[in-house]
Amino acid sequence: MSQYDRIDSDELQPLTEAFHNQLMACLEECAAGRRGLFSDLEPLSEETEPDRAWPAAARLRELAFALQSILAQNEEADALCEQFLDLCSIHGENDPGEPKLARAFLNEIAGTR
Repeated sequence: MSQYDRIDSDELQPLTEAFHNQLMACLEECAAGRRGLFSDLEPLSEETEPDRAWPAAARLRELAFALQSILAQNEEADALCEQFLDLCSIHGENDPGEPKLARAFLNEIAGTR
């Protein structure tokens, strides 16, 4: 990678901050009981449960993938982004529910600050 392909860290800061702010807001909402933050694979019926769709969570996942890709180009990583995407990959029948995952993630974040 040439020096011209790298993105200045100062230019990445607003994107990283936007991700962190949106992540915290979504984690708090998920910890309070809303589902759909870590995956939209759960079957949703728009006719019977129109309020279950969570566009902000879908946008957060897209932002996380984009941020991860951009940071990788700079040979960098964001720990919260990486951990969020790891949690998004949990889809087993015996895995903890999303609110429980969100509370644990919030507690972990609070412990590192």
